[in-house]
Amino acid sequence: MSTPRYPEITNHVLKEIDLTNEELEEFLSILSEQVVLRKDNLIVPGDVVDYEYYVVKGCMKAYFMDSFGDRHILQFAVEDWWISDFEAFFNNEAANLYVEAIEDTYLLGIHREALEILYKRIPKFERFFRLKTTAAFISLRRRVLSTLQLNSKERYLKFCEKYPSIAERVPNYHIANYLGIKPESLSRIRRETLG
Repeated sequence: MSTPRYPEITNHVLKEIDLTNEELEEFLSILSEQVVLRKDNLIVPGDVVDYEYYVVKGCMKAYFMDSFGDRHILQFAVEDWWISDFEAFFNNEAANLYVEAIEDTYLLGIHREALEILYKRIPKFERFFRLKTTAAFISLRRRVLSTLQLNSKERYLKFCEKYPSIAERVPNYHIANYLGIKPESLSRIRRETLG
């Protein structure tokens, strides 16, 4: 097999499903490249969300802005992760979330219609995306249970253990927001933890 155009997403997919060279090439041919600069938005509320995105390099966050102007971070995405306003994408609705670059980010996008055609032409991709959706659902459930069962310090330590690359790259006030902790409380927890 020759070196694929997009080695990161190729490896990502081949970890889950076996593909022929032709099937892989068909998949790679429907991807579109996108660069989002730090602090720029990929998606804002009201947008039509026709794409889901694979992060090749960089770091993104998805958040909701409430009626008081407070942000609530729902997801981070670094290399080898997927991001979008998934509810809008899957339900063909207008976006409710902001998806913003924390770092300059290089993405590969896949259009909803191209994905549906891919499912029909290469059904193995339905399995691939089902596995990704299932993993995301489990992760979300664990996050909800963590919020209900663990105190602030335990949530922070679990986050650092599970996502060390995010903990090192994302500002502390973002992590505090994601964990539902006040920034000053997180600073205290970090001081206690680091000694």
